Amino acid sequence: MNKRKDMSQIIDAHHHLWHYNAEEFPWITPELETLRSDFLPDLFDDVIQPVGVSGSVVVQARDTIAETEWLLELAEASTAILGVVGWLPLASPELPRLLSRFAGRNKLKGIRHIVQDEPDPDFLLGAEFNAGVTALGEAGLVYDVLVYDSQLPKAIEFVRRHPGQSFVLDHCGKPRLGGDTHAEPFTSWCKAIRTLAREQNVSCKVSGLATQTSHANWCLDDLRPCLDTVLDAFGPSRLMAASDWPVCLLRSGYSQWWSVLDEWAGGLDPETRAAIFGGTARRVYNLDRESN
Repeated sequence: MNKRKDMSQIIDAHHHLWHYNAEEFPWITPELETLRSDFLPDLFDDVIQPVGVSGSVVVQARDTIAETEWLLELAEASTAILGVVGWLPLASPELPRLLSRFAGRNKLKGIRHIVQDEPDPDFLLGAEFNAGVTALGEAGLVYDVLVYDSQLPKAIEFVRRHPGQSFVLDHCGKPRLGGDTHAEPFTSWCKAIRTLAREQNVSCKVSGLATQTSHANWCLDDLRPCLDTVLDAFGPSRLMAASDWPVCLLRSGYSQWWSVLDEWAGGLDPETRAAIFGGTARRVYNLDRESN
């Protein structure tokens, strides 16, 4: 990767860590053999060094409190991991107690639920779930929105219920890439993204896009319509670059992904690049706050 001066403080705003266990990770099917291994901090440290990543946000991959606790332990022992987006049962009456329990863990920056796997199309609109999101705002935690492109209309309705809550859309809302950008479903994704971006409390992660392409031999041109759309819609102050490692390995090496983003951003001014590659993540997730 071409390390430019304004790329010296890259924050990888979205990656995962796990001890692989087939029972606990049923979504990692045999077809995803690349992911059926342990991905732990030592390996992450090895892959980020050639890129120049100076810090990261690690994100939950299972909806369990135990994983949230484990990720926090890893983060608190690491200088590279600046924040954790974990999981808590937002619709549970136990949530206030759990928020109090985690209140002193300053590296806990946000909460995520794997909404894309929920069979109920109205899951995001549930009363108990929304009460939990309100409690997150009171606790100063971000909520990461993980949905497929078809779920974006519900996500828009959801975030409008919480104008004071900070939201981050993961993986640009998972557009389907590599096809005709003038036809469905890409045009519907564009419309939904621009509508969502009007909500000023929503930011967006530029991540997970290689795995959204329709073919393995993807290139920047396959991603550019999405990248240009989210930059225009959200602006650099609400856009943050991320890898989605190790899931990205299904279609892209770690350094390869950052090289593609660097190429796309090559014509942007230094301030815009600095925001996308680190500044936005630092501000939205409050990564400069000292941790215990």
